[in-house]
Amino acid sequence: MLIGKVSGSLWATRKNEKLNGLKFLLVDIEEKNQYRQTLVAADNAGAGFGDLVLVTTGSSARIALDGADIPVDATIVGIIDSVEQTK
Repeated sequence: MLIGKVSGSLWATRKNEKLNGLKFLLVDIEEKNQYRQTLVAADNAGAGFGDLVLVTTGSSARIALDGADIPVDATIVGIIDSVEQTK
C-alpha cells in the first residue's frame, strides 16, 4: 500500500460503464517524505482535498471496490489520522 495526499478531483463524462458511480481523485504519492508521482484513484473512503490517504493498487484495488471486473488500478481505502515513524 502507498501513502498519498489528495491534490484534486477528476471528472470524465465519457468512460467505461463499469466506472459509473465512482469518484476519482488525484493523489500525490509520497516516498521518503517527498511526493514522487500523481495517481488517479477511485475513492472508497470518502476522502477530500488535502487528506492524507492509504492507497492500494493492482488487483487489491479492484477487490476493494467489490468488483474484479472494474477497470481500476488504484483505490483509496483509508484516510490516515496520523503517522509515527522511528528512524
